[in-house]
Amino acid sequence: MQKLNAMIVEMLGPFGPLMLVGLLGVFLILVTLPVLMKKTVDPLDRLKAAPRAEAKKSEKLRQAQSSDKLDKYANFLEPQDQEEYSAIKLKLVQAGYHSKNAVRNYYFAQFVLGILGLVLGGLYAFMKMQQGDVETQDLIMMIAVPAGAGYMGPKYWVTRRQAARKEAITNGFPDSLDMMLVCVEAGQSLDQSIIRVARELKSGFPDLSHEFEVVAHEMKAGKDKTSVLKDMSERAGVQDVKSFVTVLIQSQQFGTSIADALRVYASEMRDKRVMRAEEAANKLPTKMTLATMMLTVPPLLIILIGPSVFAITQAL
Repeated sequence: MQKLNAMIVEMLGPFGPLMLVGLLGVFLILVTLPVLMKKTVDPLDRLKAAPRAEAKKSEKLRQAQSSDKLDKYANFLEPQDQEEYSAIKLKLVQAGYHSKNAVRNYYFAQFVLGILGLVLGGLYAFMKMQQGDVETQDLIMMIAVPAGAGYMGPKYWVTRRQAARKEAITNGFPDSLDMMLVCVEAGQSLDQSIIRVARELKSGFPDLSHEFEVVAHEMKAGKDKTSVLKDMSERAGVQDVKSFVTVLIQSQQFGTSIADALRVYASEMRDKRVMRAEEAANKLPTKMTLATMMLTVPPLLIILIGPSVFAITQAL
């Protein structure tokens, strides 16, 4: 054992045995995970679940297909807490991922990329140790940074997608209200106007068009209009859409004209879009001033002070 330890220290450095133990632990975890995820079901639990099988039969038909390879690992990949599951599902829906398996695929991507980053970081640290001595802190950073980046990568991507989708819906919403107002004033019902707006916006604003299509399909299926509109506001995650849904619900409850409500709210949305454009334009001089100072002042100082500094250094 002493000869083996000396050989490992000679090859990998003073932390060679610790590195081998860590890699062995990671390998054992990867080997054990499939065994844990394929845990056999206790026959007693199967008997207890039998009375509820018929009640869940129709629900299973609406779940993922049995051909999904990740279905057997659902308990491992998906959060068991209902609030956490609902929160991440809503975030994925607002990012544009409407698949039933979106939550499972999201956590699977985090798991796979985290393990991949850990392996790549370990290989990079091993190569650095072959070239020379590496401090413990640097070794930990070489392994932990790629693993953390791989694990947080899907979360960062979904957050960026969610923000971009919200911005796209916000930009296209005033135009959709104007188009809906024209359709309603032309004699179409609200359901027909939503279908027409969804069709017309598909090329310019596909995210907003998809939301209107979902609303149209749910209304055709017989779902309550109030619930359909509230679900749309949750999926969009935009304050303008929430206010629009509130206006439509109040107009329906109090029996006021939908055309009048749309006319007033469409005018407000146009004014709000103009104010957002003015706000962005007012921020531009400040950003340009900072860039101008960084790119202009240093060369100007070099031109003005450079000859004097050169002359002083020559005189000394």
